[in-house]
Amino acid sequence: MIEPTPAQMDELVAAARAARDRAYAPYSGFAVGAALLDEQGRIHAGCNVENAAYPQSQCAEASAIGNLIVAGSRRITAVVVVGVAPEPLTPCGGCRQRLREFATGATPVWSADLHQVQGRFTLGQLLPESFGPHQLP
Repeated sequence: MIEPTPAQMDELVAAARAARDRAYAPYSGFAVGAALLDEQGRIHAGCNVENAAYPQSQCAEASAIGNLIVAGSRRITAVVVVGVAPEPLTPCGGCRQRLREFATGATPVWSADLHQVQGRFTLGQLLPESFGPHQLP
């Protein structure tokens, strides 16, 4: 997997932070932003959107994936997730599987807060032995 350039990384983090600023999280107060880099070098961002009926809420990664699809992309080459937490924030289990639909186990996933990048993982580390499109006929 090719790593994003330093400039792309700066843009990804900035896009995820800007998306986090627009999150709708009146119930949990836990705002999250995500930014995805596609195979064409374009960035697609999303934020979490809560709902009074909690199961109807949407994660930031899911919002970003929707934006990626609307833009005509089908491949995620890098992910940044931004949130303020005591430990580096990574995608939830459901979003790890959603990301896997459009990314590989080697895809880098960065965790950042409002000031710095806190960690780097691969999707394979976060979702080992994952089920993906290649397993379907």
